[in-house]
Amino acid sequence: MRAAPPDVDTYIAEQTPAVAQLLSELRQIILSSAPEASEGISYGMPAYKLHGKPLAYFAAFARHLGLYATPSSHEAFAAELSGYKQGKGSVQFPLDRPLPVALIRRMIAHRAETIQGQTTRSK
Repeated sequence: MRAAPPDVDTYIAEQTPAVAQLLSELRQIILSSAPEASEGISYGMPAYKLHGKPLAYFAAFARHLGLYATPSSHEAFAAELSGYKQGKGSVQFPLDRPLPVALIRRMIAHRAETIQGQTTRSK
């Protein structure tokens, strides 16, 4: 079993140049959509948290990028995600297609709003 990378920069640098470019783009989408999010590695992949709660994760695979923005975010955008292979709380963006930037921004913003609402209610 391979050791998890120590940080997101290393994770991205370990990929091919084309995949690293897509991962960097995905990283920027997440950080610009939720600037307060903290970044780290969890489950061996880049992970983003907001107020200590999971915001999103992503990972590179042989033929796709996986985005994990929790089941509620995927449910909220089910119609728009219908053209992509999905699992519970995950979606696969093929490496040979452009990232759906606007959709990903909305998904991350939705998840951030959900977390903000949870944080506000728990105070």
